[in-house]
Amino acid sequence: MTTETPPLPPPVTALSRDDARRLALRAQGLLGAPDRRAGVRGVLRQLGAVQLDTISVLARSHELVPYARLGPVSRPAVEAAYWSDTHSFEYWSHAACILPIEEWPHFAFRRRARRAKGHRWHVMEDSERSCAAVVDRLRADGPLTTSELGGGRNGGEWWDWSETKIAVEWLLDTGEVVCTQRRAWKRVYDLAERAVPDPLLHDDLDDAECLRRLVAQAGAAMGVATRADLADYHRLKAEQVDAVVADSGLVPVEVEGWGKPAWADPAALAAPPRGRHRTTLLSPFDSLIWDRPRAERIFGFTHRLEAYVPRPQRIHGYFAMPLLAGGRLVGRVDPAREGSTLVARQVSMQGPKAAAPMARALWEAARWVGCDAVRVDRCDDPKLAAALHAELTHTSDHTTD
Repeated sequence: MTTETPPLPPPVTALSRDDARRLALRAQGLLGAPDRRAGVRGVLRQLGAVQLDTISVLARSHELVPYARLGPVSRPAVEAAYWSDTHSFEYWSHAACILPIEEWPHFAFRRRARRAKGHRWHVMEDSERSCAAVVDRLRADGPLTTSELGGGRNGGEWWDWSETKIAVEWLLDTGEVVCTQRRAWKRVYDLAERAVPDPLLHDDLDDAECLRRLVAQAGAAMGVATRADLADYHRLKAEQVDAVVADSGLVPVEVEGWGKPAWADPAALAAPPRGRHRTTLLSPFDSLIWDRPRAERIFGFTHRLEAYVPRPQRIHGYFAMPLLAGGRLVGRVDPAREGSTLVARQVSMQGPKAAAPMARALWEAARWVGCDAVRVDRCDDPKLAAALHAELTHTSDHTTD
């Protein structure tokens, strides 16, 4: 594949900032009526990737993503939708992500690259023996966790992996093994030949075809995007995007204020976005905002995950969740649970008009996770705090849709 950047064609249309924002919201399933019949699996197919993360506050991030789009779907139903009937698999996309099983062939380029490198983080003492032992166990005993395979660590720090853990993760990287589900947050591994449907179990697509599909899928999931946006969605290289974007089906557009070439999904341009905006709290790992420069460009909203920031240096809290309302990001809250109370440990809002949607979002989230009370611990602006307390009282029986 050539590394030369093809010349850019002229843009087919000009979009305003608001056009781009609405296209992004609709593409992400946050503008317009949700497809409840398609449910969680429909959300996954539309987004193309749902990021996994260890942090669980209200719920884990992969549960929060469909919740933000569909409302209070039961959490067991979310897990069942992801992991039953071979509808998805876990692999490296934007990060560790749940991916639609239909995308298995399109990650062949990444599996080949890992194979060619020979290792990722750890090197096995005897790769042939260790990998064969893992494959034999899975073939004989069916899907297993690392613990069931013999244990993940040598007894030291978390990165001090056992030979078995290194082997099974290497087999996952290269496609002989697939993660079929998470059980108590542990990966469950199975042989790809058993877990991936036969029509999809192949790596015969060349790199260019894989990349074209992933760039096209990212463009459809974002509505309109720069080269950097397209690359970030599945963590491709800029030159990989350059090499295939002209053949991806995306069309060049000009977006007011972006100052960079952009591409749009032609289906997104065919009809103007209309419908109801979701009012909801977003996981910091939600694909609407996981790319912080893009979120700032589209929404004028700077967000940072502070979970790994020392407590005295945090500004908005451990797991601050942005508030989406009226198609804009208008506040954030750092939530927690104490018994049956949802605690807003810290709240910030962009003006008093955000108080009512913040109250609705907090009550909806509370009920979704089984809480029957909401308490605000901190809101530094006294007027906004008073407005929020009033709205929480008046909207305790609200509905959002």
